Amino acid sequence: MPTGGGLRSSYTFFAPLYDALIARATQPARIRSLTWLAQQPPGEILLAGVGTGLDLPLLPTNHRYVGIDLTLAMLRQCAPRATPLRFAAVQGDVMALPFESGRFDAAVLHLILAVVPEPLACLREAARTLRPGGTLLVFDKFLRPGQRAPARRWLTPLTQRIATRLDVVLEDLLPDCPELRVREDLPALARGWFRLVRLEKAR
Repeated sequence: MPTGGGLRSSYTFFAPLYDALIARATQPARIRSLTWLAQQPPGEILLAGVGTGLDLPLLPTNHRYVGIDLTLAMLRQCAPRATPLRFAAVQGDVMALPFESGRFDAAVLHLILAVVPEPLACLREAARTLRPGGTLLVFDKFLRPGQRAPARRWLTPLTQRIATRLDVVLEDLLPDCPELRVREDLPALARGWFRLVRLEKAR
C-alpha cells in the first residue's frame, strides 16, 4: 500500500507531465460534472485533490473555493489557473482534511478516490466537511459490484504504487458512509469505467 510520502514523490515527478497525459481526455467529463455548480447559489466549495487545477478554468465564479493537494508541485501549477476565482490553495492530505466539520456546501472529488491509498477515508472526510444537504461531485474510475476485471485487479498492486488504483468499487464504500445518498450516476469514459456520480449528504 503506498504511503502519503510515496504519492507525494510520484506526483511531484508527474506534475510537469500530468496535463499532457489527461487534460484533453477528461475535460468533457469535468465540464459535465461541474455544470451542477453553476446552477447553485454562492457557497464555499472544496476541491479535494485539486492537482494542477484542470477544473479551475471550468468553475463558475460565484463561489469561494478551497483546493487541497498533497503535492506542492501540483499546487504551484494550479495557481495561475485560479484567476479570476476566489481561491485558496492548501497543502494537505485528503484522507485527513484540516477543515472543520460542516464547513463546505459542496465538494469536488475528481480523479482522487482511485488515487489515494484509502478511498474510504477520503470519502468519509469529504462527507464530514460537508454541511447537511451538501453535495459531492465525483468523477473517477470504478469497477461495478461483482465485476471481475482480472487484468485491472492484477495490475493494481503495481499501478497504485505509481499513480492510481484500478480496482475501487464505489458501492463497496457507500455502506460505510450512510449519510450519503446517490442522486445521479452516469457513465463518462471508457465504456462506463469512468463515472460521474453526484452524492448528497442527509439533512
